[in-house]
Amino acid sequence: MADSIEPGGNSEGMARLALEDRVCDEAAKSRERKGGRGGAAKSGGGTGQGRDVQVSRTLSRLLRHQAERAGIKLDGEGFAPLDKVLAWGPLRSLKVTLADVQSLVATNDKQRFSLKLNPETTNPDPSTAGASAADYLVRANQGHSIKLDSSTLLEPITLEDVPLRVLHGTYFAFWPAIEAAGGLKPMGRNHVHCSTGDPDDSGEGGPAVVSGMRRDAELVIEIDVEGSLREGVKWWRSDNGVVLTEGNQDGGLLSTRFFKKVTGRKMDVGVLWEDGEKKADLPAGIKGRGHGNKTFDYTQGLLWTK
Repeated sequence: MADSIEPGGNSEGMARLALEDRVCDEAAKSRERKGGRGGAAKSGGGTGQGRDVQVSRTLSRLLRHQAERAGIKLDGEGFAPLDKVLAWGPLRSLKVTLADVQSLVATNDKQRFSLKLNPETTNPDPSTAGASAADYLVRANQGHSIKLDSSTLLEPITLEDVPLRVLHGTYFAFWPAIEAAGGLKPMGRNHVHCSTGDPDDSGEGGPAVVSGMRRDAELVIEIDVEGSLREGVKWWRSDNGVVLTEGNQDGGLLSTRFFKKVTGRKMDVGVLWEDGEKKADLPAGIKGRGHGNKTFDYTQGLLWTK
């Protein structure tokens, strides 16, 4: 049976977002059961990290994708009034408070959100215990499908400050569509998301990777950012270190010509692309494999559950 995909935008892109979010949800639940990174082992009350993950996901969904439909206007930098955000039904049902959001901003391992004082606040000292949600603005640092001006939200990357490595993580199930498209597309979001290293890296030789690649990505695409910049592709860096691009001006594509190397992340599948040229196909035994019990129909843009 096909899972429903939210209307609006490219159906394949929305389906891919839905699959990625579902994958991440399953990974978070698994970590929570095991007491691993980003989650805590289940305990008596069923609270703690489990609720934090739920609040983070709900807040991300609103600020990245649904603010306009919820009647919440984002400013030019992607900020929204926190009091209106917390009044949104799904967050209100979770009874999210200013203190919850302050804690989330301070402790979220991927630094997904930013919080700042509302310049229109009438509170003479909003840093005190008497502060309210109306005194603050909140935003998601990246990942939007809501159209925003990148230059007001992100820091541009130039030829003078290209990161040493820029990697995009993806899944075996998506690889045939990436090759068929001739490269990477934002797929429902405003940008293709990349990292400056593997999320399992400990930071040796540079800062630890906070965000930009899912921890269960199966393929790693190393990208020639310098070469693409020279051909007019714009690149950006978010507050939490994610490297982003809209692709080219003709359809938002980051061409396979800029694929330095494509390899398996955990599984050895050989070198699939190198220096912009195809070297091999995925091994036949894993071609088209979905994640878990889910597969992706590229022609219909639908998620199917076996």
